[in-house]
Order: sequence, then structure tokens, then C-alpha cells
Amino acid sequence: MNPFAITVHCHAGYRGEETPRCFFLHNRQIEVAEVLDRWLAPDHRYFKVRGSDGALYIIRHDVTRDRWELTMYASGPNGPTRQAGNA
Repeated sequence: MNPFAITVHCHAGYRGEETPRCFFLHNRQIEVAEVLDRWLAPDHRYFKVRGSDGALYIIRHDVTRDRWELTMYASGPNGPTRQAGNA
């Protein structure tokens, strides 16, 4: 897997936890229509989201570097799934 950097705009919830609201992929703004799942790893926070384009994405926040990365993309319910290095 070869994740690549993306720009993410977030909203801080009532507990101060940031949740992605939109991100930029190849000069295209994608709104987060739905956060489907989220989980923590020692140095990363992961979010599985459905974009406004209908695609599924897994994005992660590298906490130590304060950097967002795209790690997985699936174009839609019947479309191909790709890891970030192959997108």
C-alpha cells in the first residue's frame, strides 16, 4: 500500500474530536456524505467515508506528522477497489 497526502477540512465535534467534512483529490473537492466507520491505531486515526461522488474512501490522519492520507478508494457499489498507490 502506498498512501498519498490529501488536504482534509474537518469539523470539531462537541468533544473536540475532528471529523472529516470534505477533502481534495487531484484538484477535486469531495464532500463527505457519510462517515461509515472510524477506528484508532497507535499513530493514526482512520475514517471510512462515502463521498458525494458515491465512492468509498479510507482516509487516515497521521497524528505524529499531522498529515492526512488516502489509503483506499472504491468507485461505487459495483466498481473496482483500489489502494491509494494504484488510484
